[in-house]
Amino acid sequence: MITDIKAYHADGKDNQQLQDIVQRLQRRLWHQGLVFENCVADTGYSSGENYAFLEKQGLKSFIPPHGTYKGGPNGFTYIESEDHYLCPQGKIIPFKKVFLDSRTKTKKKAYRASSKICKGCPLRESCLGKVNEKQFSVTYYREEYERNIARVESPQGRYMKGKRQSTVEPVF
Repeated sequence: MITDIKAYHADGKDNQQLQDIVQRLQRRLWHQGLVFENCVADTGYSSGENYAFLEKQGLKSFIPPHGTYKGGPNGFTYIESEDHYLCPQGKIIPFKKVFLDSRTKTKKKAYRASSKICKGCPLRESCLGKVNEKQFSVTYYREEYERNIARVESPQGRYMKGKRQSTVEPVF
């Protein structure tokens, strides 16, 4: 059942429209006495901000993440309880600050190791390149991404993807 339609200007990305769509749809479905539990959309609607928004609204997202999403650098392990990463040599790369990425305008978390812990490391040259310390940033919404990915990859997520592809997309 199509319950809403709206054309947006083409100067923004699909993911910038999701929150407006959801808020309008929630009102309309509520007035019709319908329950809104799951939000199924294609990758174009993926963003950490959207995953967090949907969770706050009490909705389960089934939106595949962009191929650019990484939960951290390859070979590094995230330790959630301490909010730091371990490098392949077992050294701690601590959280330093939250910032707004000037290029993407998204919230990120910066992690940076002291240059001292990288001295003498056998992976130093391949890991650091031309800088003296390991530093990287990760989306502020890492946990929301990970919960969403788990749902997308679940049996229910595969079912939802099939439903979206067979019922919604052919209409357009």
